[in-house]
Amino acid sequence: MPFGKVSTPVQWEEDGYTVTRTNSWSAPGDHPTGAGMKLYVKDGILEKVEGDPEHSILKGALPIRMLSLPEYVYNPDRVIYPMKRDPKKRGDNTAWERISWDEAYDMIVGKVKEYTEKFNSNSIITFVGTGREAGNWGPTISCRVFNSPNICYMQSGWSCYGPRMAVTSYVLGAPYPEVDYAAQFPDSYDDPRYTYPGCILLWGKEPLKSNPDGFWGHSLVDMMKKGTKFITVDPRLTFEAANSEFWLQPRPGTDTALAMAFLNVIINEELYDYDFVENWTFGFEEFTKRIQDMPPAKAAEICGVPEEKIIGAARFFAKSKPGAVQWGLAIDQNPNGVQLGECLIAIMAICGCIDVPGGNVMGAIDIGGLGSGYSDLDPQDKINEQIGVDEFPALVRTLQFTDPDSVLDQLESGAPFKLKMGFFTSANAIANPCNVPKRWENALNTLEFNVATDIFINPTISATCDLFLPVNTYAERDMYVATHYGAVGLWIGGIKKAITVGEAKSDVEILRTLGKKLRPELWQYDTDVEYINDQKLKTLGITMEELWEHGWWHVDYEYQKYAKGKLRADGLPGFMTPTGKIELYSTMIEAWGDDPMPYYKEPPTSPVSTPEYAAEYPLVLSTGARTWSYFHSEGRMVPKLREVEPNPLVDINPKDAKKYGIIDGDWVWLENSYGKCKMKASVQPGQKEGALAAQHGWWYPERDASAPELFGVYEVNVNNLTPYKTVGVLGFGAPYKCLMCKIYKA
Repeated sequence: MPFGKVSTPVQWEEDGYTVTRTNSWSAPGDHPTGAGMKLYVKDGILEKVEGDPEHSILKGALPIRMLSLPEYVYNPDRVIYPMKRDPKKRGDNTAWERISWDEAYDMIVGKVKEYTEKFNSNSIITFVGTGREAGNWGPTISCRVFNSPNICYMQSGWSCYGPRMAVTSYVLGAPYPEVDYAAQFPDSYDDPRYTYPGCILLWGKEPLKSNPDGFWGHSLVDMMKKGTKFITVDPRLTFEAANSEFWLQPRPGTDTALAMAFLNVIINEELYDYDFVENWTFGFEEFTKRIQDMPPAKAAEICGVPEEKIIGAARFFAKSKPGAVQWGLAIDQNPNGVQLGECLIAIMAICGCIDVPGGNVMGAIDIGGLGSGYSDLDPQDKINEQIGVDEFPALVRTLQFTDPDSVLDQLESGAPFKLKMGFFTSANAIANPCNVPKRWENALNTLEFNVATDIFINPTISATCDLFLPVNTYAERDMYVATHYGAVGLWIGGIKKAITVGEAKSDVEILRTLGKKLRPELWQYDTDVEYINDQKLKTLGITMEELWEHGWWHVDYEYQKYAKGKLRADGLPGFMTPTGKIELYSTMIEAWGDDPMPYYKEPPTSPVSTPEYAAEYPLVLSTGARTWSYFHSEGRMVPKLREVEPNPLVDINPKDAKKYGIIDGDWVWLENSYGKCKMKASVQPGQKEGALAAQHGWWYPERDASAPELFGVYEVNVNNLTPYKTVGVLGFGAPYKCLMCKIYKA
């Protein structure tokens, strides 16, 4: 068994402290990177945290988010006991009253039984965010506890990770392929099977700040020190861009044209891997013809990137062996993003990057079904009743979540049936992912009974909820963390409880308790560890106790699985696609009703597609700019983090700033026909001229929590500028990264 190598037990005594070795997950933190930490507790109080130098990946390094853990755990704004509020007083944050857990559970059980009997359990909808392990537990509580197929991630076009996961399933027959950063090996980079990438193509992603979805961003620095080169595609000058051989700044939203031009160069100059293309890809001939539509000169005109730079970067990547591609939200937050994803997988495939040392690793861990619970629906065909399945079948059936814009429609219209109850788990919808956030607030208030599980009262809870259930942080519970939610087979770490704070409970304890009361035949587990061992880890042949003993477990990884019959259910060589090959001509996308090969389409609003609109709103706006301190809407109440990054920022090029009479540090309004928000201008020479980059997820915990103020969320919410149901053909990708706006002093 490839367990971790640690020299201490999971807990030990040191200089008057009880020290616990654990691995992080938000909040506070990141997506599931599983940073190794040591928690120092004295008299039951968490006094300090340190990085774990024995951690195989991070080796003691920690982002500031994790270092702020004590301030987060003991923050005076934290709520550590259940509370209820009269639904008539939604928006009044002074109307909460403390109750017991028994009363809270009785309220939920009573409402679930009432709505199920009167209206069908489909009238209960679970809303999930991406913090904590909500991605895991949302489907479980909805299907296995409430017996409802309606699970909603409230971001139009499912514009975070969903489009990438979908297109990889269609084209590659596997989940998201990650850059090989040796996380699967106990000896990390020293494993003899490992090779450093020759070049990493970073497309629309800033891993050093975000540590995205299980990838430890600092590993880029580790690899750079060993000779790995970078090509960065980003309108902004980032650390990664500054250290790249090529930095390409496309006009936001035009990335698909640029990626097609990359392929045009690689194919026409015959820089691709002949053997891989011949044996493992489908549709190369048709694909080659399609790519002729986008010569580099044409892409240069569309994207605003010099032709010679496109050609040079494409050649450099194709000749770097091994190459790897890392692709981010620029793919997800663009209605043309599915086609961009097709292009990037094609680059990986024809350049021979797939499942080779130092390339893009792939293959999921079987952890009892990521987000499991769907098989517990009764009857099973309830899965066919998810909201939005008729309008966007590709999105709903691929991700097995409702279509978010369709949920908004149904909440507002009450058709075809009224939704009655909402259960929010780690879902600060109004502050973070929602387009048209005020419409969402009004729509959520049509629900009769809303329950939130969280750590703090946030704008969404203050505006819309009736019952608050306090959940604990990763310092207070037993859990596991798998990089990429298990969707890439690399690594699983143990999370060990070190402290208890108030009456807060784990997400698993809450759903176990409700499960025993509502569907006891499915919930025989008396502890979280029993449940995790049986439902998540049993298929791997490991237990939580072993994870704690050894720190973590590495997948016994094998490269080139496609050649050995280890990807397909039938045991034959190839990929899990209808043709058994990587589909450059996607039969799945064609079956869903879209063009089977990539094509370029201008953003819904742009200087080209809507010149009259651009005359009034002349700047291209990208939202979602990452920060060092915050993970989405988390952390604004932590003093240490606010000291580092106290204000919401929008980056602007100096020429644009001068043109609009703005100096660095000015408060400004960003505005378009959908709405406006107020931020501080950050004049950045590295920002592309004509384009802005704004942060997201902001609210002010120090302001009045009650409506209409709601912590100032609408004043600072950049999603006020994002339209409704403006997505790609299959329903994926709203234009969060390619809006238009104007800017002026506040």
